[in-house]
Amino acid sequence: MSALHWLAFIAGLLLVLATGLSVLETTIVPRGSQSPFTGAILRLVSMPVRFVASMIKDFEARDRMLSYASAIYVVATLLVWLLLFLLGFSLMLWPFSAGFADAIRIAGSSMLTLGIAAPHDNGLPTAVVYAAALFGLVVITLQIAYLPVLYASYNRRETLVTMLEGLAGTPGWGPMILMRSASIDNLDGLGAMYERWMEWSADVAESHSAYQVLLYFRSTTAMRSWVISLLSILDAGAMHLALCPVTAPAQARNFMRVGYLAFRQLSGVIGRPVAADPSPDTDLTVTREEFIEAAERVRASGMEFEREPDVAWVHFKGWRVNYEDAAHALAANLDVVPALWSGPRIRPGPPVPPLAPLDRVSVSAEVAEIRRVGELRRQRRLERQRQARGGRHTVPHDDDGTADGVDPGAD
Repeated sequence: MSALHWLAFIAGLLLVLATGLSVLETTIVPRGSQSPFTGAILRLVSMPVRFVASMIKDFEARDRMLSYASAIYVVATLLVWLLLFLLGFSLMLWPFSAGFADAIRIAGSSMLTLGIAAPHDNGLPTAVVYAAALFGLVVITLQIAYLPVLYASYNRRETLVTMLEGLAGTPGWGPMILMRSASIDNLDGLGAMYERWMEWSADVAESHSAYQVLLYFRSTTAMRSWVISLLSILDAGAMHLALCPVTAPAQARNFMRVGYLAFRQLSGVIGRPVAADPSPDTDLTVTREEFIEAAERVRASGMEFEREPDVAWVHFKGWRVNYEDAAHALAANLDVVPALWSGPRIRPGPPVPPLAPLDRVSVSAEVAEIRRVGELRRQRRLERQRQARGGRHTVPHDDDGTADGVDPGAD
């Protein structure tokens, strides 16, 4: 055996170890790190799909094309792992075989446990064959177990995204959530909603950092997106706190912190890190005029404000500056539905307003009674809000005098 054969043996051993590390990091180790192999596979798969999709003008057709990227990635990852292991074990068996083609035949037979070829020598070649058989079985088994983990996380994510459609239509938009809640006299129920979305945000941040391919799993319809859903809930919370600082649910502030940290963490996962402590003076893509117009639509739906929209703008801005860049980076990178206030896309196009169910008017006595009871409930709720404000002499503000949402101690 020449020195070249032994160099090939060492190179094959290193390749097997590096590929095994990639398998462990991708399927077992619950960390946000990504091996060079899996990162390269994701780029090789996503680049041609994204290039072809970028030439499709219709968004729904483009969304269908992009939905295949995650599936192709999962299959391609398994194939690349198997090919790298085959190459590595072939290099390790080369010194003990009649030639490199014979080494490939022995390694492939061992990895697939076919038993149609075996090395002529005992000892080290036999140990390599056993290792090849073990690695082949382990890789396929881990990949089979990997899929249920991915789809369990996907289903948890999409449950609340689907539920949001009933509250705010699709695609999501923050002001629409407040408008629909006010119109059906359900503003008191927003506290529970913020709490559920806080738990959802933590779950998505953890699962999508550990299993990064989940970022590219798209919703079942083109008009839904987990990015837009979280952005719309954050916008609703920011508007709620800015316009009604006294009666806004306590859960809203906790959710805002967890929500924008989730966006920041996931934007870092796709290689688009954002400022950890943005200045409240940073300009937003949402203008003051757009905010005031949206706030007036919310007021017309029946929500009573404690701050006028022109005064509340600076507080809304203080909240949104914490997550706008991260949300827009994710929305552009994943090319999700271009909802209102969701930033630009790689392929420019008009924003899509939310499609919400219409309130239909009936002249029946039953519906009239339902509306009368709803109006009484709304009046009672407003009376409780006035009583709550009467017990306080000033509108609460941050101790350091900053606007709502600006966290002096932010990470």
